[in-house]
Formats: sequence, structure tokens, C-alpha cells
Amino acid sequence: MSDQSAPLPQQPCDRAYEQMLEQVRYDGAYPTREEAEKAVRLVLSGLGRQLTGDERVELAACLPHEAARILSSQIPENQRLTGWAFVKDLAGRTGASLATTRWHTGSVFSAVAAYAGPDLLTRILRQLPSGYALLFGRAELTSAA
Repeated sequence: MSDQSAPLPQQPCDRAYEQMLEQVRYDGAYPTREEAEKAVRLVLSGLGRQLTGDERVELAACLPHEAARILSSQIPENQRLTGWAFVKDLAGRTGASLATTRWHTGSVFSAVAAYAGPDLLTRILRQLPSGYALLFGRAELTSAA
């Protein structure tokens, strides 16, 4: 009998991330998994720079391990960006057009919303500046007068 134990397979986490990538690939009509993954990394990194507090922690707990790592590895910025400024910031970081970056954002946020569920997503949207609800495919939340 050997004292060495075999490494545990990481398939469940890998499979969950692969499923997320496939969902983004399908929703965004990306021709390859690699293009979907680039979009996921770009958008989750950007979201990680905007989201703070309990919502950030809870969202990371809902996401597949690799997606949570991408989100959590970013240091939140002091300046909060509106939804439109978020898209412009991502476009500026990649050199992609605003339309392409908006497409990436919507495709990834659709998958994120599915993992988060409606209650957490509502709390996330309340924390973020205006414009993110539309990026997540929801009507913009407004406060009652």
C-alpha cells in the first residue's frame, strides 16, 4: 500500500466552467470556444473591478470555480462606472468596437444572471450605477418618487 494519494480529479469544476463557456458561445453566437472564453475573461474581469461587498462574494460562490477566480482576482476600483462607461472601458482595454464589446458584455452577463438567480442579480443591480440592468437583459431599475 502506498502513502501517496492520487490527485483528485477537477472535472466537476472544469465541466461547470466548460458549460458556462458553451452557454456564452451559444448565446453570443461565437464561432469558437476560445472566442467565448476571451469574452468571459474580459467581462468578468471588468465586473470584478466594479462589484464589491457581499454581492461580490455571493456571486463568486455561484459561479464555476474558474469564473469566480477571474471575478475575484480583480481589485475593485474607487470610481464606479455606469453601464455605458463600463462598455467603453472594456472596449478601450481591447481595442474592440463599442458594438462588439456591448455584444460580449450581454452574452457573458446572460450566463452570469443564470448562475446568480433573480434575487442576487437584483441586489447586484441595486449596488451598481445605472445602465447595468440593460446589459443583463433587464429593464432598468428606478426608485419610486
